[in-house]
Amino acid sequence: MVLLELFWSFLKIGFTSFGGLSMIPLINDEVLSHGWMTASEVADIVAIAEMTPGPLGFNCATFAGIQAAGIPGAIAANLGVMSPTLTLCAGAAVFFERVKGNKYMEHILVGVRPACLGMVVGVTCSMLTNYLGASGQVSLPAVGIGVLDLVLLLKGKQSVPVVIGISALLGLLCFGVLGWQ
Repeated sequence: MVLLELFWSFLKIGFTSFGGLSMIPLINDEVLSHGWMTASEVADIVAIAEMTPGPLGFNCATFAGIQAAGIPGAIAANLGVMSPTLTLCAGAAVFFERVKGNKYMEHILVGVRPACLGMVVGVTCSMLTNYLGASGQVSLPAVGIGVLDLVLLLKGKQSVPVVIGISALLGLLCFGVLGWQ
């Protein structure tokens, strides 16, 4: 039953998201509502999925599936998340070729972008609880690492892998070696 639920959940995610970061709110809702993972674990799989090669949805489906039902769960979740993508991409390619240059379609796409941004901001706000330390207070080292990441990406023009490496080292130093909260 869990395998069918994983397949169905990730099939819905695949059909109702636009890929990439816009999948995160849907993945978050599905895995939390089924009790397959905690909010902290979801934050972890999103971070790991962003660091590993491959599409975010596929990587998250793999990790969530393994967490819920082992290797068979990962297979079921991946089949679910991939099925709609392949189907819709083939159909979209034909459709967009036919409506290329249509001003109404361009206006529709302009409206979709803010909706995706709003979903990402919403999930970001809901995941801010992961910046809380054991005492329930805001973890200043975690916030500091996040701010440093933003500065490195926007002002320093560092690559994402470099920023991830620096963040991992700082996290290990601050929370592992120094034991900060």
